[in-house]
Amino acid sequence: MIDSDLFIGHDRGVTTRTLPLLDQPTAPCCEPLSSGRLDAEQATALARRLKLLADPTRLRLLSILLDSEAGEACTCDLTEPLGLSQPTVTHHLQRLAEAGIVHGERRGRWTYYSVDKTAIDTITDALKLGT
Repeated sequence: MIDSDLFIGHDRGVTTRTLPLLDQPTAPCCEPLSSGRLDAEQATALARRLKLLADPTRLRLLSILLDSEAGEACTCDLTEPLGLSQPTVTHHLQRLAEAGIVHGERRGRWTYYSVDKTAIDTITDALKLGT
């Protein structure tokens, strides 16, 4: 029999460390579409982020993270609502983290993810049309 306290209290007394993000953006990916023509680099950066978000699983992950009480969730808590295996959920979260859309923080053997609202704002701002 599995001791449920080991899994329910998985973050008790565990040190944390922030995971490094690959390709973390330091500035907005591009200007709003209405502010002028995008150059090739800006179009590539925006298209990359839009492609990442154009996946139903990733959109559901973002909505679950944004709706969570603490604004974050453990990978272990995301498998059941999505009906997916832990490796599949981790794959999607890692892709979002590589683009700087979510941040992961390792706590013991689990990783907790939260949405970078600035990254989401950058994407939505790029799509806003002027008046």
